[in-house]
Amino acid sequence: MSKIDRREFLKLTSLGGIGVVFASALPGVARADNTDEFYFLQLSDTHWGYQGPANPEATVELPRAVELVNALPQAPDFVVFTGDLTHTTDDDQERRRRMAQFREHLAGLRVPQVRLMAGEHDASLDRGAAFQEYFGQLRYSFDHKGVHFVVLDNVSDPKGILGDAQIDWLAKDLRGLPKSAPIVVFTHRPLFDLKADWDWTTADGSRAIDVLHAYPHVTVFYGHIHQEHHHQTDHIAHHAARSLVFPLPAPGSQPNRTPVPWDPAHPGRGLGVRDVDTDPRQPSYSLREIPLAKET
Repeated sequence: MSKIDRREFLKLTSLGGIGVVFASALPGVARADNTDEFYFLQLSDTHWGYQGPANPEATVELPRAVELVNALPQAPDFVVFTGDLTHTTDDDQERRRRMAQFREHLAGLRVPQVRLMAGEHDASLDRGAAFQEYFGQLRYSFDHKGVHFVVLDNVSDPKGILGDAQIDWLAKDLRGLPKSAPIVVFTHRPLFDLKADWDWTTADGSRAIDVLHAYPHVTVFYGHIHQEHHHQTDHIAHHAARSLVFPLPAPGSQPNRTPVPWDPAHPGRGLGVRDVDTDPRQPSYSLREIPLAKET
């Protein structure tokens, strides 16, 4: 199934449609047809267990996203969830119950691989103990069809930092790669200072960016801010994804970061999934935003 077929499918299905198209590619380099091209989906901020006025139908959004992914005519190589899988709770038993329920929903995804990472709602109150019991490591790396992927943890420390040990680990993880290697980094919070007084930052994120800066082909995908957002730190592109529970306001557009009010006439508005087409031989990334509801 071609990429055009996927695009046409998403236009026609009642589950979604095509939102903004954003391309991140090397200047002057055309995409080439080759067998190493692949695509993955980024989902973020499901906040399973949330109950509140920002989305009275919160329990339907994760199943709806699973349905959308399973309906695609070509399965992605993998799906990545960039944090806040569950909504925070002070009750350790309830935290684990929510994680178990989230894991049950994941079992319905018909994809070859699911990659998970923690958000502060999953990990900040217990330094990631429950997350590691249910989902595994807080930081790790993997390779897929010529791309090196790195998952960073900027949430399990209550101060919202990466910390010296993890920054050293990142430098060692990248050390064996050629400078030309395509690198994709997944984080929950942005590594740069988007809106520090809204907690839309990583206190020592600039140190990670300094490590990554030595490599010319780095792209960062993150969550946390519940909206599509694109930013550059020199040659490094940073892309935030929509949430699967409720949207948040644009940075600095209002005094605080309270959720965008629920609109019963347009349930699902502002929520979505991201499709990332990848060509590691260029390298280049073509991003498509897939709303969970029709947007007019």
